Amino acid sequence: MTAERLEATLALAHEVLDVLDTHDVQAVVIGALALAVHGYPRATRDLDLGVATSLSTLENVAQTLSQRGMTVALRRPDPQDPLGGVVDVEDETDDLVQLVNFDNPPAGGFPRLVVDALATAEPLEPGARLRVVDPYHLVMFKLYAGGPKSALDILALLARAPQLDRARLRDLAASYRLDRALQRVLSLADDGLT
Repeated sequence: MTAERLEATLALAHEVLDVLDTHDVQAVVIGALALAVHGYPRATRDLDLGVATSLSTLENVAQTLSQRGMTVALRRPDPQDPLGGVVDVEDETDDLVQLVNFDNPPAGGFPRLVVDALATAEPLEPGARLRVVDPYHLVMFKLYAGGPKSALDILALLARAPQLDRARLRDLAASYRLDRALQRVLSLADDGLT
C-alpha cells in the first residue's frame, strides 16, 4: 500500500471508528497493518479492525455506515462460523476497512481475545485513536485464523522480531487453548522454515 493510499485508508478507518463509537464498540487494528507496525510489512489493500459485539449491533453499525454514504457489505455468520460476521466498508476511492467480529455465541467466537488485545493495544502513532494489537496478541489472532497464510505471517514476524519471548507466547497461547496451534507453527520455525 502506498503512503498516499495508506493515508486515505486511515481516514476511512477514522470515519468507521466514529460510527463504532456511537454504538459503544471498541476496535483494535489487526492484520497486515499490525504486522507492519511490528516489523513485517507485506502487501495489503485493506485495514482490519477486530471487534467483539453482538450480531445485531454489527448490523446496526453496517446500517449507520451505509447511511453515511459508504459502500457496505455485511457477511453474516452461520452457526459453525468462528467469527460473528464481517463488514467490508469502502469509500468512493475503493479504500477498504474490514470489521472482523470475534463474538459469535452459537459457535463461541473469541470475544475475550479482542477484550484482552484492547487492554494492551498501543496508539498507531502518538495521540492517534487507532490502536494496534501488541505482537503477542497479534500472534494469537493469527493462530485463531489458522491456515498457511497465517502460519507464514507468524513465522515472518518471529524472524523479524527475535525479541518476542517464546515462553510468553506459549503461556498466552495456553491461556486461549491455542497452545497446540502455536507449537505446530514454532516447530516449522525450528525446522528452519522462516
